[in-house]
Amino acid sequence: MSTADNRKYFQAVDPLAGVPLQEVPKNEQCVERTEAEWRDELTPEEFRVLRQAGTERPYTGEYWDTHTAGVYQCRACGAELFTSNEKFDSHCGWPSFWAPLAEGTVRYIHDRTLGMERVEVRCANCDSHLGHVFEGEGYGTPTDQRYCINSVSLKLVEAPTPQ
Repeated sequence: MSTADNRKYFQAVDPLAGVPLQEVPKNEQCVERTEAEWRDELTPEEFRVLRQAGTERPYTGEYWDTHTAGVYQCRACGAELFTSNEKFDSHCGWPSFWAPLAEGTVRYIHDRTLGMERVEVRCANCDSHLGHVFEGEGYGTPTDQRYCINSVSLKLVEAPTPQ
């Protein structure tokens, strides 16, 4: 599902009625590892969030209040997901973006855990949990969306400083 297409499920009476379960991409770029391999590569906290769909505590992550220019990559596989151009201050305690870097970089899944109905955001390249996307919260962003992403799911590659 593209970023442009996701508006239709937020406009439905049931906000998740139009969210199809998306398959993990079946191409040469899709990262596949065993659980043991992920455990070897990631810290315990990274594994808990990225591979077990955990959530870091608000206001504790590395990027929640960062304003550094650059590209945010998936910490698990290095895929480029978001840029600082789409990052905004939502004051929610996690990094917030109003759109991913490009269509197809993330995928969306129904999340009915914890007694809530939400839309989970995952890396389209390695299927790691990133966070959730919300709409209609009044932030005044171009998409009226807030991608609420765990800092531990991201790695910021700073933009080169002009000489």
